[in-house]
Amino acid sequence: MKTTSADNAAAMEQVILWVSGRVQGVYYRAGTQKTAYELGLNGYAKNLPDGRVEVLAAGPRPALEKLVEFCGHGPREASVSAREVVWQPLSYREKGFQVL
Repeated sequence: MKTTSADNAAAMEQVILWVSGRVQGVYYRAGTQKTAYELGLNGYAKNLPDGRVEVLAAGPRPALEKLVEFCGHGPREASVSAREVVWQPLSYREKGFQVL
């Protein structure tokens, strides 16, 4: 059975993560961007004023789950102490993965 673009859109989701710990100044956003790019995801990673990093990613659920797993530890220099994960229907439409 052939899938349509509507079927592909229905299979897409997004996830927002707020990550705490030593996650700023340790290439956390760059590592997240590299991982997201390798997984073919769209979205962004940005530092928040309170020291956390916010990550929004959009794409197929299996790839998003791999990114969520990466965000649980981040790059070697990072130390993640907490992670809040919220799954949502797809609303993010930008292409590419940005470090903001």
